[in-house]
Amino acid sequence: MAQTSATRPKSSGTRGSGGGGGRKPPSSTSRTAPKGRPPRRNPIAAFFGGIFRWIMRVIWGIGWRVAFLLAIAVGTSTLYFYQKLPELSDLLDGRARGSVTLLDRNGEVFAWRGETFGGQIDAKHVSPNLRNAIVATEDRRFYYHLGISPRGIIGAIRINLAEGRGPLEGNGGSTITQQVAKLLCLGVPYDQANWKSEADYEADCRSGGVARKIKEVPFALALEAKYSKDEILTIYLNRAYLGAGTRGFEAAAQRYFGKSANDVTPAEAAMLAGLLKAPSYYAPTNNLERSRERANIIIGLMEEEGYLTKEQADEAHAHPAQLSAAAAARSGGFFADWVMDSGPSYLTRNTTEDVIIRTTYDRRIQKAAETALNDVFATKLKNGSKAQAAVVVMSADGAVRAMVGGRNTADAGAFNRATQALRQTGSSFKPFVYAAALDAGYSPADYVDDSPLTMYIPGSGNWSPDNYDHEYHGVITLTDALAESRNIPAVKVSEAAGRDNVRRVASGFGITSNLADGPALALGVSEATLIDMTGAYAGILNGGSAVQPYGLTDLRLMGDDSPLMGQEGGLGDRVISEQAARELTYMMTQVVERGTGRRAMLSDRQVAGKTGTTQAARDAWFLGFSADYVTGVWMGYDDNTPMQGVTGGGLPAEIWHEVMVRVEDGLPPQPLPMIIPEPRLPPVAQAAPGVGSSGGGPASGGNRNSQGNGGFFQQVFSAFGKNKQD
Repeated sequence: MAQTSATRPKSSGTRGSGGGGGRKPPSSTSRTAPKGRPPRRNPIAAFFGGIFRWIMRVIWGIGWRVAFLLAIAVGTSTLYFYQKLPELSDLLDGRARGSVTLLDRNGEVFAWRGETFGGQIDAKHVSPNLRNAIVATEDRRFYYHLGISPRGIIGAIRINLAEGRGPLEGNGGSTITQQVAKLLCLGVPYDQANWKSEADYEADCRSGGVARKIKEVPFALALEAKYSKDEILTIYLNRAYLGAGTRGFEAAAQRYFGKSANDVTPAEAAMLAGLLKAPSYYAPTNNLERSRERANIIIGLMEEEGYLTKEQADEAHAHPAQLSAAAAARSGGFFADWVMDSGPSYLTRNTTEDVIIRTTYDRRIQKAAETALNDVFATKLKNGSKAQAAVVVMSADGAVRAMVGGRNTADAGAFNRATQALRQTGSSFKPFVYAAALDAGYSPADYVDDSPLTMYIPGSGNWSPDNYDHEYHGVITLTDALAESRNIPAVKVSEAAGRDNVRRVASGFGITSNLADGPALALGVSEATLIDMTGAYAGILNGGSAVQPYGLTDLRLMGDDSPLMGQEGGLGDRVISEQAARELTYMMTQVVERGTGRRAMLSDRQVAGKTGTTQAARDAWFLGFSADYVTGVWMGYDDNTPMQGVTGGGLPAEIWHEVMVRVEDGLPPQPLPMIIPEPRLPPVAQAAPGVGSSGGGPASGGNRNSQGNGGFFQQVFSAFGKNKQD
């Protein structure tokens, strides 16, 4: 039993039987998943995960294809631009216009016009200070990128957004290479047939926006492939616009500092590099202090980049750049513009060549005129006065030495009141009336009756001129009549000498505007410019010959030995006899010594001149001369507003005095060429009673052309006998 029991195997059945000897059911834990089978996932996550993976596969599929196509497009465009890029030397002078350099009478530069190109420079030989200043300011990673800088673009977008602008408005993040692409206008040359003006062409070249940025990329890459970094920087150095009509850093260095860009100091280099942001705004000739503030920022950037030591930066801060004498003076703008207008446009305003013009300009005299005008206005007029003035100084042959076209002497291109403003001349016209009489043979010692006068003017009725002071002095000499600027004697002398003769003398001396036909001609109702009036007075000083005011003496192309044109202007035909001119000069000295022009008197030399004031004091003049120079002064408002309490013998005479004191400083006194007449008795003492009491015009005691005593007097009486009314 025991053996049987021991050898019988145990049942492993699953179901029990009989007395409990059946198999036990297997434990539930023994049921395990087959090995290698993944666990079940969330069906929602699986769904969206699949969609995401599908989208990414689509994006990748499209992205690499688009990138491939863009790479082909950029590469093709880059290759296209690369093949079109010319040799380096052809890209250095990108001006469409030439320049005009103006030299004064001593051969020194005083002004520039047009687009100045100072000559080619290259990055290898330019001052390291300038090269470093440009790189530190414009593109500090210039030597490490391939023409475009994603970091720079992202930084510019961040700055623009932080300052409330659009992402591509304001800072553009352009590299120097991209800026060169703009300067080259993406390879599109200027063509007059396609552009209204050069300004429109350049505006398009500088335009921004996404489209322009996209076009710049392949062109910049082509530049990097075609040229070395130094060659790209060389293009930049030569083509950048730097204000005041300068193209390239060599022209700017010459314009502002009078030296080559190869020799500029750190302070000068910083000022030049600072112009790149806004050339006209930061131009030192416009606002030197603002330009220096900008330069200080550049100096700081140079120090940060390691281009300057702290000691060098401190030195540059402590000793800022100084302008050259020509740039600092900022004088001669009105004169330069006038000279530019006087020459042929194809050699001046519209020249495509570089031109040199020698002129009659005198820096010392210009400074004298400017400082005198400013001093009088500062001390004699109220602050904020809008009154204007103009000054012209010339030699007796018409060579203009100085010109102030308005109170803002640095405003080149502004309205020039010395050459463009036609204003009534008033009593400053009277010397031409007396010149006609003297040229007809009468004497400054002859007499004229300063008494009330009424003339009948056909079509207008009676006309009764009056004296400025409403007083009458009776029989006086022609000299006294001019010295005291009496109106009635001037009319009588004009009628006696003949209006046609007066107009002939005035026009012969250069007063070319329409001269009045009526008797008011003698009172200066006609208009003229200051330069024409000053030139006419120069004709009196030189002995009676006409002059054409001129400023240009020599025009030639830069580098040429022979001029293309010479002086146009100077002495012309004789207008009145030399004796008449010398007698008139004497009469005009009396205007200054004892007449209306006493404020113009100089203590150390003889001067002659004439005052002029128009109706309601809308214009006030003083014109006169010493033995050395002729100077004209005009004063008034641009809108013809009457001036209060101003006459030609007042502020204009004071301005004239201050100008001439400075002009004559250091020059030895020279006597004026004049003839002092022999005194004569008044007509009552030597003429028949009927003649002396006739109340007619000028009376002669024996002039050169009279038919006997009282001839001139009788002539005027005859002219007025039918028209005069008691």
